[in-house]
Order: sequence, then C-alpha cells, then structure tokens
Amino acid sequence: MAGRSTTDTRLIKEVVLLDPQMKKGLLDACVLHVLTEGDTYGYRLTQEIMELMDTSESSLYPVLRRLEAQGCLETYSTEHSGRLRRYYKITETGVKRLIEYRKELSELKRIIDFVIGGEKNG
Repeated sequence: MAGRSTTDTRLIKEVVLLDPQMKKGLLDACVLHVLTEGDTYGYRLTQEIMELMDTSESSLYPVLRRLEAQGCLETYSTEHSGRLRRYYKITETGVKRLIEYRKELSELKRIIDFVIGGEKNG
C-alpha cells in the first residue's frame, strides 16, 4: 500500500498492541478501507493487512465473516487457474461503517496527539 510511512506502520502496530478491542475495531476499519480500493480475494487482503498490523491470517477470516454477516461486505467466487477464488466487495453499509470509523479514529488521533505531546486541536 503506497504512501504509508514506516512511522505510520509502526504507530499502528504499537496502538494495536494496547487493547484487543481496539485491535478488533482497527481490523474492521482496515479491511473496509482496503476494499474501497477494489474487490480482492481473501489471501491478498490478509497479506495487505498483515503488512500493516501485527495480526495473523487466522484472525482475519473471522473478521471477514463477521463483516459479511453485518452486511458490510459481500462475497462472490471467480475461477482462477482452475480453482474458485472467493472475492470480497464492500457494500454501501460497509462504506457507511468506514465513514463512522474514520470519524472515530480522527477523534482518537486528536487524543493520541495530545497525550504524546503533539498538536492540540480545538
């Protein structure tokens, strides 16, 4: 994923280690964000997320199933090299959820910046 600095990646990994609930929310937001860039299959999606966050492939598939059950994404299968490959696609509900996550993360970033001595935003 282009445009992400090493510092950004390290910060996300460190934040994720703070709280399992935060990790769950960040996983959801990251999955939905990746899917805004286009439909993709499970293995590729998990590899992108694992480059960003300290997580395992086995923890991502339950996230995908949960987001699908919540109507945030849908799946379809396409043949690739003689095998079916499951693709994930963000839904309108997923886009709305991502917008909510971004608002919450923006507020969290403001608080983190305050705590670590960054800029104070009114």
